[in-house]
Amino acid sequence: MKKVLTTVFLFFVLGSAFSQQKPEGLFINSKAPDFKVKDQNGNEIVFKDLRKKGDVVVVFTRGSWCPYCNKFLRRLQDSSELIRAKHAQIIVITPETRQGIDSVVAKTGATFPIIYDSLMKITNAYNGMYRVDDKTLVRYKNSNPSIDLLAINNQKKDAYLPITAVYIVNDEGSITYRYFEEDFKKQASIKEILKALK
Repeated sequence: MKKVLTTVFLFFVLGSAFSQQKPEGLFINSKAPDFKVKDQNGNEIVFKDLRKKGDVVVVFTRGSWCPYCNKFLRRLQDSSELIRAKHAQIIVITPETRQGIDSVVAKTGATFPIIYDSLMKITNAYNGMYRVDDKTLVRYKNSNPSIDLLAINNQKKDAYLPITAVYIVNDEGSITYRYFEEDFKKQASIKEILKALK
């Protein structure tokens, strides 16, 4: 009986530890963390200043090698005029380095700022970062074409990716819309994003 209770206790503790580590993203009405970085064109992006101009659509994407991400960014680009008409701006955050970002721009025609999230500091601040397990890492590397996440994202020991997410942040820094989805094959609805903008 004692052995059974010990096993149940360990299962509960380990389960709790795992659930605490699972990223949940940020929720509606919570404050969005500020950041200061440069985009793909070398322009400085100060998030606090950016939101003074209106709502900001903040997108977390996996990279140029992800067809689902590229498809969504193309749709976002196609709707960028409608988004701007609502006095809103788009900003995309990715763990990919400059070469990957250039590839995203070539594939999607993106004209909005795309930010290399070095060491995934922004993604982590938004509670959207997860470690890619070794099995998936090997599967990606053995794919055709090879996807070496450590090299692509300039990561050393462990590979990390963002959960697919879109937030709308208002001029006060509050989140007014959230899309947070572990299944990267699913993407936010452009229609819902437009509806959520003022």
